[in-house]
Amino acid sequence: MITILGPTASGKTSLAVGLAYELSGEIISADSRQVYRLMDIGTGKDLKEYIIRGKSIPYHLIDIVEAGEKYNVFQYKKDFQRVYKDITKRGVIPILCGGSGLYIEAVLKDYNLVEVPENSFLRESLKDKSLEELTLILERLKKENLSKMHNLTDVDTKKRAIRAIEIETYYKEKSNLKNKAPLEIDSIVFGIDIDREERRQKISSRLKERLENGMIEEVQGLLSSGIKAEDLIYYGLEYKYVTLYLTGKLSFSEMFSSLEIAIHQFAKRQMTWFRGMQRRGTKINWLNSSMPMNEKIEAIKKMLS
Repeated sequence: MITILGPTASGKTSLAVGLAYELSGEIISADSRQVYRLMDIGTGKDLKEYIIRGKSIPYHLIDIVEAGEKYNVFQYKKDFQRVYKDITKRGVIPILCGGSGLYIEAVLKDYNLVEVPENSFLRESLKDKSLEELTLILERLKKENLSKMHNLTDVDTKKRAIRAIEIETYYKEKSNLKNKAPLEIDSIVFGIDIDREERRQKISSRLKERLENGMIEEVQGLLSSGIKAEDLIYYGLEYKYVTLYLTGKLSFSEMFSSLEIAIHQFAKRQMTWFRGMQRRGTKINWLNSSMPMNEKIEAIKKMLS
């Protein structure tokens, strides 16, 4: 398998599509929000990107869950394995592409995951704590568990933080469920390294473009369809802040500035995760984002040969 990872706005999808065209491969998405149907603009799910020179590149694990539902790394790993087996069985090269580091590492390292049940007593004990307090509790649990399963990317709302604590608590109590890697997938991993200032400019430009091209209307449509505001807020970033704007909690300017800052922080945390993957033994071959697309593809093909 070939893996292409990178922070938001780095151009990883277009590279994966170009590579899939050259190698007759198929793309497996590693994006924790593009799994949801009808959440298109806010997740950057531009399906036209998968058409290159008149050819449609097959993609997987996009639009597989209804908006409003909860999806997690445990479910992703099962879905990934099903798709991966199907693609390789047909003799086709799978190209894993995305920015959700937890999802990528979980499948590359074959983490021993279990479905963690809800802990109503724990949830009740945490419900009145602030996000800052919850974050400190999660950090302490992570250190005690020596856990690689969560980072702060996933705890930008209280609901997410409580769920992360619930998972870490379960793993602490069930010490026999420690993550291990008996069946690591043989994958060469490429990362797109984008200059911080260039990344910031692309993020800000893309945010303005999305707002102009219907992102607010998309979120309004989801709310009008009956999805609860708290469920959209759970998804974080665009869906959190636009929902807060539409429900009167933020002005437009407050929404825009808060969301812009949050996306910049998110991209920074993505890079922190990828660097952590390297420390944990994953070799990432970095490609500069400023390289022309054909040069990136040729560099990858050269390493594959």
